Amino acid sequence: MTSHFLHPTPSRAAKTGIAAHCDLAIRILERLLRGYSGNVSLRLWDDRLHELGMEASAFTLVLRDPSLLRRIIAAPSPVLLADAYFRGELDVEGDLYSALALKAHFESLVLPWRDKISLLLDAWRLSAVLDSSTKSRRSKAIGVAEGFSHTHSRRSDQSAIAFHYDVSNEFYGLWLDTERVYSCAYFETEHDSLDRAQRNKLEHICRKLRLRPGEYLLDIGCGWGALVCWAARHHGVRAHGITLSQRQFDYASKRIASEGLQDRVTVELRDYRDLGEQALYDKVASIGMFEHVGLANLPTYFATVQQVLRPGGLFLNHGITHDEEGWNQTVATEFINRYVFPDGEFDCVSNIQLGMERAGFEIEDVEALRRHYALTLRHWVQRLEENRTAALGVVDEATFRIWRLYMAACALEFEAGGTGIYQILASRRGAATSLPLTRKDLYR
Repeated sequence: MTSHFLHPTPSRAAKTGIAAHCDLAIRILERLLRGYSGNVSLRLWDDRLHELGMEASAFTLVLRDPSLLRRIIAAPSPVLLADAYFRGELDVEGDLYSALALKAHFESLVLPWRDKISLLLDAWRLSAVLDSSTKSRRSKAIGVAEGFSHTHSRRSDQSAIAFHYDVSNEFYGLWLDTERVYSCAYFETEHDSLDRAQRNKLEHICRKLRLRPGEYLLDIGCGWGALVCWAARHHGVRAHGITLSQRQFDYASKRIASEGLQDRVTVELRDYRDLGEQALYDKVASIGMFEHVGLANLPTYFATVQQVLRPGGLFLNHGITHDEEGWNQTVATEFINRYVFPDGEFDCVSNIQLGMERAGFEIEDVEALRRHYALTLRHWVQRLEENRTAALGVVDEATFRIWRLYMAACALEFEAGGTGIYQILASRRGAATSLPLTRKDLYR
């Protein structure tokens, strides 16, 4: 799918002037792309297609703003290119996944100072001629997460959650499944529909927790209420969900009422740190939430679960990890925290398990779902692209582009193994549980 911005048609004289400078722009881009093993198609201000490489490219980069060349020469960063795409200064036609292969090239690009000075001089000359004719094409400012310092105060976490989840309930509904599950699905085959795979995941979680009628389930970060409603309908439990998102809370509350579950399901706006110290819950689930907690706060998070979980109870933590320790400053972390997940932090799975063990949990079961998340993300991207017109009715163009690029990039990262996701089932150490000796009951 191609995203479009409307542009005025330049005069004949302007076309002639623009075309005269395309060769200069091509020379700059050829130098910037030197060493890139793929093929790139370019469309510049003369609307002609320029091929870089020996074969036809699966995508076309449309450069709309010549000043971008100057900026990318000065600081060749994939984040800068992503920002230009969000603002409409750069467009991608064709296969977005193929275009994202440029990330690794620009991440490692180092220009010798002589080349940088020469290219900057050319780019300044080019911008001086073309800036006035392309200035009207530039988009307005986009929403960027600023002022987040990873301190994870209650107010900061509330703001971070609002930035990510309160975009629009209607927007999320365009590309999520019918149950509205915003986390990794569970595919029995690669041909499963997203709706079926998400129902599989909800049921898989309930079976892992060995839910029984009459038990009390807590869902930390309950989203739009999918798990608490599913567990009550299909497993007869009483369920309580907490969230920091006002829009999720509003939606979940209406959903519970519409499904007639008011006597068994409740939700509230509450920080996990305010759950109290009473062991009220037989089972606790946290699905795609602990990434927001902050690595420094994980001991508090796990200790809180220990406090509210009854002896013999089970805790299932489902969350994203990555392949290195800690949350270090990289292109990926800068992008995520700037545009999508302010204050989000991941760690490697071994450190997550160690933190749970230090909090007094015994690890009962660990399941890797990395390939499932890659499939989930590709479904989400496809559904978002198919619903582009409807999406632009509830969010602006820049927001649509941010989510499209973000989810496509995440799909590739999960496929490559740089990012993972695990379900970790744990019990309170030393407490007797009713877990069976094998996993056979999960697959009956």
